[in-house]
Amino acid sequence: MTDTQANPNGPQIYVDADACPVKAEILKVAERHGLPVTFVANSGLRPSRDPMVRNIIVSAGFDAADNWIAEAVRPGDVAITADVPLAARCVAAGALVTGPTGRIFDEGNIGMASAMRDLSAHLRETGESKGYNAAFRPKDRSRFLETLDRLCRRAKSPSPH
Repeated sequence: MTDTQANPNGPQIYVDADACPVKAEILKVAERHGLPVTFVANSGLRPSRDPMVRNIIVSAGFDAADNWIAEAVRPGDVAITADVPLAARCVAAGALVTGPTGRIFDEGNIGMASAMRDLSAHLRETGESKGYNAAFRPKDRSRFLETLDRLCRRAKSPSPH
């Protein structure tokens, strides 16, 4: 991303929506904070009549949704993704980033998150690990709601970082 200016229309929420388990929670928190939400996916998103919600369907190309979000996100926006490489791109763009379990990605931990992702991929490839993801639990949903609310407050403050 070449533009390092914050969004002149105020912060927005960008969601890597394919397989996102917290869409309803995102809408609830965004409405409370008056922030627009853009869901980006490769396929089927439920239409919304809410003018603050935008659905973007991208091509089925590899990383098409990630690329769209990485190009759109601005400093002070909020990005929601479980994809560590996309989280790294959003952090580099100056966004406030969380995963659907409430895990925050920032400059202090994105390097380690990327390294752990690469290590896990290597262990799966060599057969050392089965690579099962932990089940999404009510505790994760609760932690996500708290994290998103906190990030939205930060995004709306005069200095979001």
